[in-house]
Amino acid sequence: MSIEVKNIHKEFGEFKALDNVSLKFPSGELVALLGPSGCGKTTLLRIIAGLETADKGTVLLDGEDASGTHVRERQVGFVFQHYALFKHMTVFDNVAFGLRVKPKNERLSEEVIANKVHELLNLVQLDWLHDRFPSQLSGGQRQRIALARALAVEPRVLLLDEPFGALDAKVRKELRRWLRKLHDELHITSIFVTHDQEEALEVADRVVLMNQGKVEQIGSPSEVYDHPKTPFVYGFLGHVNRFNGYAAGKYLEVGSYKLSIEGSYSKGSPLIGFARPYELDINKNKSGIAARVDRILSFGLYSRIELSINKHEEGLPSHLEVEIERSELDKKKLKEGENVFVTPKQLKLFENKARVSIQ
Repeated sequence: MSIEVKNIHKEFGEFKALDNVSLKFPSGELVALLGPSGCGKTTLLRIIAGLETADKGTVLLDGEDASGTHVRERQVGFVFQHYALFKHMTVFDNVAFGLRVKPKNERLSEEVIANKVHELLNLVQLDWLHDRFPSQLSGGQRQRIALARALAVEPRVLLLDEPFGALDAKVRKELRRWLRKLHDELHITSIFVTHDQEEALEVADRVVLMNQGKVEQIGSPSEVYDHPKTPFVYGFLGHVNRFNGYAAGKYLEVGSYKLSIEGSYSKGSPLIGFARPYELDINKNKSGIAARVDRILSFGLYSRIELSINKHEEGLPSHLEVEIERSELDKKKLKEGENVFVTPKQLKLFENKARVSIQ
């Protein structure tokens, strides 16, 4: 099933949750709605499901207006963050619930229901727990049962609201991989909400970046990460170092420092420069931004170096983060507490609308 939302607007009192949002979700895609808390992603998901009503706008399911269609008739499977399993029912009965409460003329026989439930439990690799109660399961197992229950009614759309948010990091990673594999087998149009950038980039076919009720950017994981279109997207995806300055020929003037840039900008234009940790060079040659090494963290092939700026100047961040290979760290012989100099190898530049040009 394809999904389209047109000009969706939703307010809660004076808070504008969604501001004229229009999106298309092609049939069979797994799409992540990604953004900080309060950006509107869960509200949008609930409007698509029919659990919330938009103040303005339209929800189209397979091209048909479903804005006034009851949630039961939208054929949507919904998975919540906190499982929402019935504590007094076994795993089997939880998964069978949606099938058993269908209208009598649509209800399957108990034998067919039993076969279907076992099939779904095998799909999520938990049939061996069919007679257990939710309290006897781990968090990851409960979430997989919640997903099996959502799939039992054969939804045309699967909606997941922070499905792994209540789980620890290791289990989250395992379930992300499992969800991607499951989607590749079933090809149900799926939308999941998350504020975890790694989760979105690992699992989704496409990522929708949201901020303050609006869509900032849409694209594949590699597109939004490698080619961010706004300062928000660049700053939200991965660790970044931010420099606020003004264009001066081939340089970005940040305080008393001149950082090399590419491209042509009018002199005095206010710009924001972003550099990821691996795009910064660190040296002891008195060339670059003077900083002090606070911590050196080495994991695997790479080392992360946390630094504080020696002298606070307008436009400079108070701290920098540099990432280099461990072999390079050994060559540089860096030590905590040592004074060094940092230079961006490259900067991704955006116009800084919050600042006024200097001519």
